[in-house]
Amino acid sequence: MLPVYESISAVTLLVANMGTSMKFYKSLGFEVLFGGADANFTSLRVGAGFLNLQVDVLSTVAPGAPWGRVVIWVGDVDAVYRKVVSCGWKTETVPEDAPWGERYFHVRDPDGHELSFARPIS
Repeated sequence: MLPVYESISAVTLLVANMGTSMKFYKSLGFEVLFGGADANFTSLRVGAGFLNLQVDVLSTVAPGAPWGRVVIWVGDVDAVYRKVVSCGWKTETVPEDAPWGERYFHVRDPDGHELSFARPIS
């Protein structure tokens, strides 16, 4: 019998500088649950789950190296896009409706991790 996978509790991203990463995530309104700019590990709330940031002390990942993306569902994709742009962050795409039934856009954090903010199209 195959296991039933219910949800992802957390995704942990390696970062080069926690202070720089915290500036990015806090400017977008993420809630810090543990850690912060001076910590080696920080946990942010994303709905019922968590986005964790961990300082890459071993320098195993080059900043900006391709790895995939984290998709975060939001209530209003266009409002989040305006927030990202108003904070001075450069997005990779603008909000658009995808043929698979989501409205989305992509932005990279200071370490090159791609975030996709999305919402199912009703």
